[in-house]
This record gives sequence, C-alpha cells and structure tokens, in this order.
Amino acid sequence: MKWCGPEVEVEGIVSLKTGGCPEDCHFCSQSGLFTSPVRAVWLDIPSLVEAAKQTAATGATEFCIVAAVRGPDKRLMDQMREGVKAIRAAVDIQVAASLGMLTQEQVDELVEMGVHRYNHNLETCRSFFPNVVTTHSWEERWGTLKMVRDSGMEVCCGGILGLGETIEQRAEFAAQLAELDPHEVPMNFLNPRPGTPLGDQPVVEGKDALRAIAAFRLAMPRTILRYAGGREITLGDLGTRDGLLGGINAVIVGNYLTTLGRPATEDLALLEDLKMPVKALSATL
Repeated sequence: MKWCGPEVEVEGIVSLKTGGCPEDCHFCSQSGLFTSPVRAVWLDIPSLVEAAKQTAATGATEFCIVAAVRGPDKRLMDQMREGVKAIRAAVDIQVAASLGMLTQEQVDELVEMGVHRYNHNLETCRSFFPNVVTTHSWEERWGTLKMVRDSGMEVCCGGILGLGETIEQRAEFAAQLAELDPHEVPMNFLNPRPGTPLGDQPVVEGKDALRAIAAFRLAMPRTILRYAGGREITLGDLGTRDGLLGGINAVIVGNYLTTLGRPATEDLALLEDLKMPVKALSATL
C-alpha cells in the first residue's frame, strides 16, 4: 500500500498462435517436442478483436497477445500489425504482446504499432535455467528484455515458481528481476501439464507461494506483481485473497493460454470486497 496504493491492474490474455513451438521449455504444453495434447492453431483477427472486447468488458485495461514461438517471423509480425490496428479501432484498451525473442528491428516495429508493453519471462533464475530449457539460453532472453526496455516499451518479465528450484534460487531470481527493474512481474505457480517433463512435479504449497509473493514485493517495492497461471490450484480462494493483501497488485482475469482460470466476476467481486479498485485505463505509457 505504501509504494503502490490500493489500485489493482486487471488484464486479459489470448493466444494468437497456440502450440507447435520448437523450444523445449520443460513446463510448457505448447512445445512441439513433447507429447502434451496441445496442437498448433492460429487465431483469426475477428476472434482476436472479440477477445479484446470481452476483456475490456470486465473492466480490464490491458490485453496481451501471445504467440508460442521462439521468436516472430514475418507472418506473425504482419498478423500482429493487423490485429493491433483492428483492436484499436474497436475497443479502448492497451495492447501488450508476448512473441518470444526479438531482433532490434522487431522491437522497433512493435513500438511503431503502438504496443504498450512487452512480456518475455526469464522463467527462473540464471543458475537453474539450464535445468528447464536447453534450446536457448537465459542470456538470450535477457538480451531481448534490454532491447525492449531501451525502446521505451514497458517491460513485463516474471517466471514460474515450483519448477524444482531451491528457496535460495527463488531469492536469486527475485534479485535478478530487481536488477532488470521491469514495470511488471507476472508470478506463475507451476500447474503441471501432462506430457511435459515437469508433468509429475508437485504443486507449490500455498504457504510457500504467499512467502514468495511477500519476498518478491520486498525485493521490488514499486513493481506491479501480477497473479498469473497456477494460482487457483496453489492458493485457492482464501490464498488468493491473502496474496492480494500480501503484495499482489495486478491480476490476469479469465482463462490462461492452455489452462482454465477463475471466472472474471469472482476476481472482480473479491477486489470490491477488499476495497481495491481496478486501475483506470491510462492514456500515457
């Protein structure tokens, strides 16, 4: 409350390109290298606009377009350009993107499109990363994030807790994120996906998740900490409330990319009960 006040930022996300990713992130059912049931599919522009409208109707101020790729090719960038233009014409909402690793030219293109914020998660600390991903490096992700930050776009960067890291490595991760100084940190808790290498990993205990939220808040007092995937199974209703009182000041409402979330109405009712108003749409970056 001291650093951020009572307002909570609400966001919805949708996948423009789902599945068929060539990378081997061990937690992800969208990798084409695993036997998970997710299959590749592209979302058309009218469906993208409709999803943005539904997100705005919940009171959300941010709509994030996500693609399961190593990095965007020309087809994806063209579709992003068309999609952002169509969304802006149809609904008053800020547009964010998460398209994997970028070149400087692609960063510049996204800025020119009017993309407000870019999400690219480091996923875990530098020392543990090779246990989770082998097809690219932590340093490659860091390079994209530095280009995004230097471009003037807001940086959204977080990760997943419960991948098998130690408590010390969670602390290392919090410190590395603090060094990056992102505008927003999505906090995911592993929801083990069938067919992935981490499919049998145990779920993070609620008390450990709440301690992590508090620790990340202490490490990054002014940063937006956003509830993301896995909080429903890790924290449940009571834990979700406790996390909002213990450091979380943003939420993703509705469903995630390949897993179901809580109904947006439940989250909005909880915020009203806690007297934590939804942050108004900002016209400036």
